[in-house]
Amino acid sequence: MGHVCGKTFNCEKELTLSVIGGKWKMLILWHLGKEGTKRFNELKSLIPGITQRMLVNQLRELEEDLIVHREVYPVVPPKVEYSLTEQGESLMPIIDSMYEWGKNYIKSTARKTEVKINQ
Repeated sequence: MGHVCGKTFNCEKELTLSVIGGKWKMLILWHLGKEGTKRFNELKSLIPGITQRMLVNQLRELEEDLIVHREVYPVVPPKVEYSLTEQGESLMPIIDSMYEWGKNYIKSTARKTEVKINQ
């Protein structure tokens, strides 16, 4: 397929997974897409278990990939807000589908396995 943002990908699926993959990115995108613009500490409190460093790193990667917009306000103390870009918004149908698939998977396998999700 070629190079995007200095990375080499063999196919579009690999590129998509690179942009949204990982333990935390989906949760970040879910909250920004469903609840709108958030400040850093708001996001951190919505995602139990994520460290400050990891959240910073994930937000930077999403910003570099043009999925998340970071708005810095010139006030003291500093105010920074995160929101989805137009490209990030275009991921929401995919994320919604993944949510629905996971919900249906849990229902269909609950009788067979011990799959549990904290809600």
